[in-house]
Amino acid sequence: MTGEPLAAAPPRATAGPPVPRPSLHDPDRFGEVFDAHFAEIHGYAAKRLGPDAAADVASQTFLEAFRRRDRYDPSRAAVRTWLYGIATNLIAKHRRGEVRALRARERLGPGDAGGEGHADAVDARVSAQGLRGRLAGAIAALSAGERDVLLLVALADLSHEEVAAALDVPYGTVGSRLSRARKKVREALGGTNPMRDVEDDHG
Repeated sequence: MTGEPLAAAPPRATAGPPVPRPSLHDPDRFGEVFDAHFAEIHGYAAKRLGPDAAADVASQTFLEAFRRRDRYDPSRAAVRTWLYGIATNLIAKHRRGEVRALRARERLGPGDAGGEGHADAVDARVSAQGLRGRLAGAIAALSAGERDVLLLVALADLSHEEVAAALDVPYGTVGSRLSRARKKVREALGGTNPMRDVEDDHG
């Protein structure tokens, strides 16, 4: 599967129920944001860092969001994207622990994550809890920026535009980091593509 991208940008979300936005004046309205997004942000943190650190990162994400709610700009990012950006910045404080956990899972094997299987199985492999074998080692070897971009696409299902907004980096930077991450992981896995089914699902 050499030459296929590791992950593709997901399609834009279709119209649905209005997403709660942080309230600048009413703390109770911010509780709606917490209720709508806490489980998802906690799940993302757990996949990156494991369950022990996830609760702390998720709680701190919403505390930071509440404190910084006057800086939220809905023209730049949806609330969900904004929260993922805060969570990813907090995860940066746990870089060593994340890499150590990935290296430990690399030794567990198997977990080469070949190109077959359903997207759910792939996502389970690209997580701190289910990741094992060579795939864990390949992700551990990525730079922090490459790993953040790859996992925001693979785990949070963010588009390239959303990743750029979450990380406050140019759109082109997202593309270049993701391209490098794809290449490194493919090479580490001997040319297999663990995210092929994610691409197929996204078209």
